[in-house]
Amino acid sequence: METIQLIKLLQENSTKHIQFALDCKTEDLATLNDKADENSWSILECIEHLNLYGDFYNPSLTKSLEKAPPAKSANYKPGFFGNYFTQSMYPKEKLNKMKTFKDKNPAGSTLNLQHLDRFIGQQKEFLHLLELAKKKNLNFRTPISISKWFKLKLGDTFHFVSAHNERHIQQAKRILDAKKA
Repeated sequence: METIQLIKLLQENSTKHIQFALDCKTEDLATLNDKADENSWSILECIEHLNLYGDFYNPSLTKSLEKAPPAKSANYKPGFFGNYFTQSMYPKEKLNKMKTFKDKNPAGSTLNLQHLDRFIGQQKEFLHLLELAKKKNLNFRTPISISKWFKLKLGDTFHFVSAHNERHIQQAKRILDAKKA
């Protein structure tokens, strides 16, 4: 895959995620905080979960982009583990449930519209980082949130973050659709 194609796909995803968050801002706070049951998340909890990951990934990606050498090739080939993690994160028909790390679990938090604003800001920053990535070697290794010793290719990390965002935006959309049904 051409690097520019990957980045364009990820930019399109982030733009859609921003639009969803903007659309959510027109909903009342009760709808955004409502849960189907005590074990599920609300729309704002889905967004806050993404914010907690954005707090790690945006600074980490920024540092990696500063260190990454210029691009050598117009093509990008995902790594084995990066591709595996990314594909496992994308929403599927039969979604595989995943356990959330305690420090990334927003359940029970008091949330408001500012959490949507924070998410929108993080997505705009992510778009800026993707713009910078166009000129960088996406094979450069970068740390991931689960371990500072295990690193993925920069391109895989961008793709993984985007897939993770998509997974939880789709979850939030299902919650919102159920509220409107």
